[in-house]
Parts: sequence; structure tokens; C-alpha cells
Amino acid sequence: MSHSVPSTPPGTSLSARLLKSVAAVEPLEVRAVVLSMLYFLFLFGSYSVVKPVRDAMGTVYGVAHLQELFTATLLASLLFAPLYSGLASRIKLSTFLPWVYGFVAVTILLFYALFVSGKYQDRWIAAAFYVWVSTFNMLIISVFWTFMADTFSRNQAKRLFGFVAAGGTIGGIIGPAIATLLAKALGNANLLLISAAGFVVTALLVRMLGLEKQKLLAAGADVQPTTLDHRLKGNPFDGFALLLRSRYLLLLALFLLLMTWISTIVYFQLGQLITHAFTSREARTQAYGMIDLAVNSLAVIIQLFGTGRIIERFGVRTGLLLNPIIMVIAFLAIAFSPVLLILGGIQIVRRVAEYAVAKPTREMLFTVVDQESRYKAKNVIDTVVYRFGDFSSAWVSSFILPYGVVGLAAFGAVTAAIWFRVAFLLGRRYENVLGGESPGGPITH
Repeated sequence: MSHSVPSTPPGTSLSARLLKSVAAVEPLEVRAVVLSMLYFLFLFGSYSVVKPVRDAMGTVYGVAHLQELFTATLLASLLFAPLYSGLASRIKLSTFLPWVYGFVAVTILLFYALFVSGKYQDRWIAAAFYVWVSTFNMLIISVFWTFMADTFSRNQAKRLFGFVAAGGTIGGIIGPAIATLLAKALGNANLLLISAAGFVVTALLVRMLGLEKQKLLAAGADVQPTTLDHRLKGNPFDGFALLLRSRYLLLLALFLLLMTWISTIVYFQLGQLITHAFTSREARTQAYGMIDLAVNSLAVIIQLFGTGRIIERFGVRTGLLLNPIIMVIAFLAIAFSPVLLILGGIQIVRRVAEYAVAKPTREMLFTVVDQESRYKAKNVIDTVVYRFGDFSSAWVSSFILPYGVVGLAAFGAVTAAIWFRVAFLLGRRYENVLGGESPGGPITH
């Protein structure tokens, strides 16, 4: 459904007019959109600095044993999901949300101390770092998109989510660039200090955006009518209960589960080829960093100038279907040519499509559910379901790994075909919700 945007009033600043022309940002929305972009920039940039370090630590533990790390990450996610929900039920959201990022900064500093002591070469320290980064990365991004869905309305999301996502992509360019250029000069340990400082800034931006939302509500702007000046009701396990009670949320969870299977399959393939191609940990860190840099450089252009227009023109369902179509074709290409250059290129194409279109589109689906489902059920979907997908597909992939990259490609092609069907049903379900049907109602077949 198209949403008409009022014309820009006279006297509007040049920057506001520019944002209006690029992404249909209304003058009243400018500050909230800019703060959201900066929030995502520092958040994803801070994570992107440590992501190549995490991946390199995974190779220290051993690519052939990554399924063990994925299992540990699932267990950690099962622990932290109810903990997150329980704290959100006891602390005001305006206080709780900034401290999510403050806590992450503190834990990174603890690992910095271990790395400086020289223990990063210890296989178990490397495993602990890999598991913790893999646990908090989904949590912090889930919190960001929950906040976005709890700030901007459904109609705003169509116009703004792609543009806001560009902030994270820019951070994803800066982070890997830092890791790629400074990994050998500074060492992995000092990269952690840069990341921790970025998460502190992120916490401050969350606080500022919360205050801006209050101003927009007072001004009668078209934003979500919820506030952050309260605790969520319920208990630590409400997220699981809310998920199981809603067919709409269950379909969202299945979509994410299959997307995770695809990501994990490609990750295993890439890890195997990079391990064979590079001998040093720093060289592997640089290789992962270069892929991240290429992905984010391409994605930001689409997010800034194309995502909103694509969704407005072709709809949410098309945004959901794009990645399954790409991956069916991609896995067939890998089966015929299983080399690092081809697989690296496919990883770049897949993630560009995911970050530029699929991810913002999926987050739009949460604008039509209630606040408690956004903060609790969404967190379960984004952490536990995601990591269960990692866990299950990692073990399956480990059994297929002896058959090589080609065997994984055949498995991936079948998974992508199923993912396409689920994406189609989810897109139609969202359209039914917009037509007045309850998210918890029966799925249309």
C-alpha cells in the first residue's frame, strides 16, 4: 500500500530537503532518522571491528569443529534470552536499552585483558571469545531493530528502514577497514579497545533517540504510540510464550531459521577455503575483513538510494523473496565451480541483497505487532531461533563437509528452495495483517 508523503514546507533547511529527495524523510523526522543512522553506524561499526577477530579465533579452535562452537553459542543464547526478557520486565526501557551496549563494552574490555596477557593463543580462550561475540552480536542488532519498529510506524518503515540501515552498513565499512588496515600493526587485542569505545558511544545515542521519540509523540508525529518510560510486564519466559501463541511470529521464526541455514552453509564453505588459502591468523582476519568491506560498500549505495523505492514499488513480499532466488542460483554455481573466488563473490552478492533489501524488509514485519512482542518474542526469534539455525545447520554441514564444497552446495540449493516457499507465505501473511486480519489468526494458504 503506497503512502503519500507531504511536500516539503517553505523554509526547510538544505539538509532536510536533501534527505527528503533521497529517502522521503519528513522535516519533523530528520533528527530521529539521523540519530538512528548514527546509532546503527556505531553499533555495527563496533561489532564489525571484532567480527574478523572472532572469525580468526574460530580458525584457531578449528574449522572442522565449528559445530561445537555453534552448539555452545545456542546454549548461551538460551541463557541470555530469558535474562534479557527478565531484565526488561524489571528495569525501565529508557534505562535498560542503553545498558545493553554498556554491558557489551565491559565484556570486550575483559577479553582485551586476556588477549594482552597472551592467552588469545589458548584454544579455549579463542572459543570463549567466539561464543560470546556470536551471542551478543544477534542481541545488539535485535535490540536496534526492535527500537526502530517501536519508534517508526508501518508507513514510516517503508520509507525509512532502508535508509536507516545504511548507517549500519557505513559502520560495516569502517569496522572491517579498521580490522583490515590495522590487524597486523596493532594486533587483535588492541582492536578490542576500539570496539569497546564504539559501544559506549552507542549507549549514549540510544538515550538521545529515546528522548527524541518523546518529542515526536508530543508533536503528534506519525510514530509508534508506545513509550519507553515503563517496564514490560510479565516474566523472563514470555518471549517464548508469545512466539508459540502467534502463527505470524512462528512463520517469521521459520523464515529466519532457513535464512540462518543458508548463511551457515556458506560460512562453512568459506571457512574451509580460507583456511586452506591462508596460513596466519592475521591473514585470515584480513581476508574476512576484505569480504565485509566489499559487502558494505555495495550495500550502502542501494540502501541510501534504492531500498525504499524498491519496497514501495514492488512490495514487502518481493523483498522477502529476493534472497531465496539468489541463493538457489548461487548454490548451483558453487556446485560447478567450488573455488574461493567464486564462493567469495557469491558471499558478497548474498549479503548485499540481505543487508540492502531482505533485512530491512523483514524488520518491517514487526511494525504490526504489539510492544511486548517486539521486545520479547522478537528477541527470542533473533537470538535463540537464529542460533538454533546455526547449531542445527552446523552439525548437518559437518556431516556433509567430507563430501566437500559441492556437497554443501547441493544441500544449500534444496534449503533455498524451501526458504522461497516460506518467504512467499510470510509476505502474503503480512499483507493479510494490513488488510485487518490479526497476526495471530490462521495463515492463508
